[in-house]
Amino acid sequence: MPAINNIMPDNMKQYYFLAFDLGATSGRSVLGAFDGVNFEMRELTRFPNTLMELHGRFYWNVFGLYESLKNGLRACAEQGIKPASIGIDTWGVDFGYIAKDGTILGMPRAYRDPYTNGAPEAFFAGAVPREEVYRLTGCQIMNFNSLYQLYRAAEQDFAPLKAADKILFMPDLLSYMLTGKQVCEYTEASTSQMLNPSTRRFEPSLLKAAGLSDSLLHPPTDPGVVIGTLTDALAEETGIGKVPVVTVAGHDTASAVIAVPATGPHFAYLSSGTWSLMGVETEKPVLTQESFEKNFTNEGGIEGTTRFLKNITGMWLLEQCRKEWSRAGRDYSYPDIVKMAEQAGKSPSIVNPDDPRLANPPSMTKAIAAICEETYQPVPQSDAEYVRCIFESLANRYRETLEQLSGMISFPIEKLHVIGGGSQNDLLNQFTANAVGLPVVAGPSEATAIGNCLMQAKAAGLVKDRWEIRRIVAASFATQTFLPENKK
Repeated sequence: MPAINNIMPDNMKQYYFLAFDLGATSGRSVLGAFDGVNFEMRELTRFPNTLMELHGRFYWNVFGLYESLKNGLRACAEQGIKPASIGIDTWGVDFGYIAKDGTILGMPRAYRDPYTNGAPEAFFAGAVPREEVYRLTGCQIMNFNSLYQLYRAAEQDFAPLKAADKILFMPDLLSYMLTGKQVCEYTEASTSQMLNPSTRRFEPSLLKAAGLSDSLLHPPTDPGVVIGTLTDALAEETGIGKVPVVTVAGHDTASAVIAVPATGPHFAYLSSGTWSLMGVETEKPVLTQESFEKNFTNEGGIEGTTRFLKNITGMWLLEQCRKEWSRAGRDYSYPDIVKMAEQAGKSPSIVNPDDPRLANPPSMTKAIAAICEETYQPVPQSDAEYVRCIFESLANRYRETLEQLSGMISFPIEKLHVIGGGSQNDLLNQFTANAVGLPVVAGPSEATAIGNCLMQAKAAGLVKDRWEIRRIVAASFATQTFLPENKK
């Protein structure tokens, strides 16, 4: 595959990169501009991404997402800009099925579909023991990991799997729709629980145990290579031309970690959004008995690094509560939410955000109330008290996770960088600083899109390495530091 700089005009002074950043609740197209020193970006389009329930199954409307991507291409073309490249990042683990003739076999199943409930335990009992799965993959055991989705699909004779020649993870599936070319990007593949972090290849024994052929997956491709150019039809329809599409760090957290404005390696990060992902960057995977017992994960980063982290349920709890309140006619803006939490006072109740009952309940407030009752804690009595309970529960979970993390790595953690949308929540940032006892550096909130664009710049030869990217981010975007109240 050619490098971008082999197809970029020599006379370009301002380099533009188009990033598609898709999360589990929304997506957007972002245009980044880089002159070799300064980086700026602006949002072009924003679009919803919601679960689609059909006959008791939950799907992603990938064809609707494709239309949203086309709208982003049009918006870029309408500004008279032809970007040097395009990159796509998404959430992890989910995938689509592709037939031998290239047909997309329906909509991808969503990771919150309950068909994987109990799947890991069934897989361990009948195929490969839990400890062996972790030894081979270093991946946090979560019921919705790709391995267990495929295991259940095979068990249920799911028609798209039976007809599939290949599977493509979500960023690769969308890139395929744009280019007609298939790849398997490494950082996204590393969330599947099918990839060996030491060999950087899919583990044949696990695929066989799940009833799968190892031909179902393309070999992993590193971030920073050209997949192909937009199809002729798309180039003409959108007016943007034959722009190359590049493998960035396809997993959204991997893209976000690239944009952490750290000045040295002794930091932890918290990518705060629908999910909260807390971890560190290491040169090698951490595969120990302790990491297994505490269920930490080793996922791919750029330049051969590992993201050693824990997946924590994040703003999902609040998002689901807000939907309930909205249906009842109580709509709150985000500033309203923070003010409500401030005025509610300290919460007398703490829940575990990772309690399985909070994964996708019919009513989030009722699920939180039931957990409080079961644990003999007061049940929140108002919307404001629910918000405060959620914020303090998250901060407490961050403290527990950081303490575990610190005991499994070889360097001291000096500060915690909070990136993503949750970094704009000053109240939660302060709660987190108080809980973890370390400085919390908040921002940038758009870390994922920034990392996506600057990975494209690195692929184009405009940026040397991840540390130069981080220096560019630190110089281009403001951050705010929160000190623990007992250290101010």
